[in-house]
Formats: sequence, structure tokens, C-alpha cells
Amino acid sequence: MKLQQLKYLLAIVDNGLNITAAADKLYTSQPGVSKQLKLLEEELGMLLFERRGKSLGSITPTGERVIERARIIMKEVDNIRTLASDAFAEEEGSLSIATTHTQARYVLPEIIGEFRKRFPKVSLNLHQGTSEQIADMVEANRVDFAIATGSRDLFAKLLLVPGYNWNRSIVVPRGHELTRLDRKLQLQDLVKFPLVTYVFSFAGESSLKKAFADEGLEPEVAFTARDADVIKTYVRMGLGVGIVASMAADCSDSEDLQVISADGLFPQSMTWIGYRHDTVLRRYMLEFIHLFTSHLSRKQIDAVQRATNQARIDEIFQDIEIPMRGGCTDEVIASA
Repeated sequence: MKLQQLKYLLAIVDNGLNITAAADKLYTSQPGVSKQLKLLEEELGMLLFERRGKSLGSITPTGERVIERARIIMKEVDNIRTLASDAFAEEEGSLSIATTHTQARYVLPEIIGEFRKRFPKVSLNLHQGTSEQIADMVEANRVDFAIATGSRDLFAKLLLVPGYNWNRSIVVPRGHELTRLDRKLQLQDLVKFPLVTYVFSFAGESSLKKAFADEGLEPEVAFTARDADVIKTYVRMGLGVGIVASMAADCSDSEDLQVISADGLFPQSMTWIGYRHDTVLRRYMLEFIHLFTSHLSRKQIDAVQRATNQARIDEIFQDIEIPMRGGCTDEVIASA
């Protein structure tokens, strides 16, 4: 059995059982990939795939188990290469990050800017998507880090390091009647208007929906999007009242939009940075984690690096106060 055969096997799986697509991805020939798969199956004495004519139809039950172990082996091969690279070129390499639009647009620019100053020879790749799409990228081993909010069950295979907490903010056109309240904003006020907010996750119950349901209210959601800038665009069009993450309430929008604090109306959220249990963290990867979690000391970052399970990371953070991240400081805070 050769490592090349396992590499070809995983490429076939990751390209939808399409051998031609796998060959293109590997910059080799389709007959070569087919030959190595045949040799691997002959050596193992079993079929890894069910055939449909000349095409692969599905993975056999035994094939599923072989593929699972092949991923572990190839990941360890990557880790060995990483250890070797760190010994000779600690400031060179690549870093792939999957995150949401809000993080990419409003949180990461400053962090990535500083990271690039420190590690100009590290190639950065930023992928954006919903929580489910980020989880798929993690599952396919396409990214080193995932930066997202909540959904621990969706990312059970990752070690999650808390970054910061945040609340939601309400965005409305300037002069909107919600900005003229002489008391604190309530859910009963919001339910009077169509809402424009983020796409709801398919994994678990939406905390926003639950907040209304707990008060016996059913809001009219007129429009959802994964992009806070798109939400604000449709608020400007008069489609409804926007609900966004507080860090997306940008002061540059103040010419035609006003921000109302929604602190206390919805559950507080936490954004974390996660990586696979078997990842060997290179020096520049640790530096990125430190930039993202600037509230941590070097000693605490070292403790995170040594952690082998989520329980240990949770223990490290048990007595650490997680910072709160907001947005534009020029908020309309409706209060009595």
C-alpha cells in the first residue's frame, strides 16, 4: 500500500466519486488514478466502491471505514511535513480560514493586516459562508481555521477557542419611529414591523426566533441574507427593520441609518476560532490565534496549544473574562 494510493482514494471521494475530476485536481491522468485504485482494492482484497458500468456509484460500507482511516493517515503525513517545515521555515507557509461575512468584513481586516506585517511570506486564503458551509469546508479538510458563532454541535470535531461576545443591534432609516421611543426598546416594538435579518441556521433553533416565541410573539421576517451589508441595503429601501450583529453597525452608515441598542433583547452570542484536534499548530498559526484572542496572555495561548480536548480548553477559560465587541459607538439607546 502506498501513500499515493490513499491520496488518490481521498481525491476520488472529495470529487464526488468522479475519477476524471479527481485526476484533474491531482494534475495527473484518469487512467493513472483508475489503475492505482484497482491496485489498492486488489491488495486489500475488497471493493471500496460499488460500480455502475465504468463509473463509481457509491462507497461500500467497508470502503467508508477505509476512507476514514486514510484521512487520519494523510493528516498525520501533513503534520509531519508541518513539523519539518517549522524546523527550517517557521515564517513561511499558508493559512486557510473559513468564516462568515460579518467576521470577514468587520472583524478580521485589522487582524489580517497585522498578521501580514508579521508574516509577509505566509499565503492567506479566506473563505466565506454560512455555519453549515463552514462546517462542510472543515469536514472536507479544506481549511485550517474556522471562525464562527455558536453551533458547537455543528463543529464537534474542532477545538474551539473563545474570541469575544457580542449582542445584536437594530438598524433603521434615520427618523424612524423606533428612534423616538422614550423608553428601552422591547420585542413588542419590533414585532410591529417587518424584519430584515440574517439567514437562519438549519442546525438547531434560531436564538432570534426563540426570543420572540418565549414572549408569545411571531415576527414577520420579510427578508433574510447572510451579508450584513445586504441587510442594511434593504433597510434603506424601506423593506423593514434590520437586525444585525453589533460589530456590523458601522459608523460610516450614520448618514442615512440609525442604530438602536438591542442589548438584553436577544441572547448574547460568542464567536470562536476553531481547528481540528489533529492539527499541528505552526508558529504563525499560534500568532493568528493570539491576534484574534488578544485578551489572552502568552502563557494562556501556550496552554491552549497543549490542550488535546474541548474540556481542557473550557477549563482554561473558566475564569477568563471574554471581551465584548460592539459596533458604532454613536448608537441611539432607547432608555427611560
